Amino acid sequence: MEPLIAIVLALIGYALGSAKLINQGNEALVERLGRYHRKLSPGLNFIVPLVDQVVMEDTTREQFLDIKPQNVITRDNIYLEVDAVLFWRIRDMVKSFYEIDDLQGSLTQLATTTLREVIAQNTVEETNVSRAEMDTAILNQLNRTTEDWGVQILRLDIQSLTPPESVRKSMEEERAAEIKKRALAFEAEGERDAAIKKAQGTQTSMQIIAEALRTHPESREILRYLVAQDYVMASQKLGESNNAKIVFVDPSKSNEVYDQLIADTVAREGNGKNSENGNPNS
Repeated sequence: MEPLIAIVLALIGYALGSAKLINQGNEALVERLGRYHRKLSPGLNFIVPLVDQVVMEDTTREQFLDIKPQNVITRDNIYLEVDAVLFWRIRDMVKSFYEIDDLQGSLTQLATTTLREVIAQNTVEETNVSRAEMDTAILNQLNRTTEDWGVQILRLDIQSLTPPESVRKSMEEERAAEIKKRALAFEAEGERDAAIKKAQGTQTSMQIIAEALRTHPESREILRYLVAQDYVMASQKLGESNNAKIVFVDPSKSNEVYDQLIADTVAREGNGKNSENGNPNS
């Protein structure tokens, strides 16, 4: 009876020693007598006690590395403090264990040197404008190396690019000058549009008046009144100016002045219409 109990206990111990439970999202590597034997998948696995040994268990899920701030010099010899985050995952557990020692340390060093190399090919302005292109270039360069390590670099995000204080002030002044330049351009464009619309309105008014005089000669007195009113208002505005010069018109000749203004208006409109109709002799 006792030998039977011993055999049962030995079998239980063997089963417990040979059973390996691998969690979901992880994988494990087994060596037999010091050499790679096989890979354990998530779930319940069995190995041979004393002969097989689990040498590694790691996750195949996405991981990240925080790249500490680095001082990097740009193509135009400006030092930048660069802070980045690297996201990666193990695609081949065997390569990640046997092809590289200290995987995370190697990834950190590789990402740092690649980051410096790519930024050194750009100016300060280019690094701020083309950050997405730089991320892609760094990612492609990293994956060419880490492919042999069984690792895939998913993305590298540059969190901050901090230039020296003097450079930062110069960039802020440049942006402020650019904003002011655009504002002045918009203002000048608005004034030009307003002047064009005012001129078009004046031209339309003169055309309406000229047409009214041709079709209704009796409206000449009304026009004379309007011209006189405009003259009085213009005189008042001139009087309010510090540099104004007052010009007096002989009241006895005011009708002649107004008639001449009206005649000039009608003549101009008539010449304009004749030119539009293609009759230069009219």
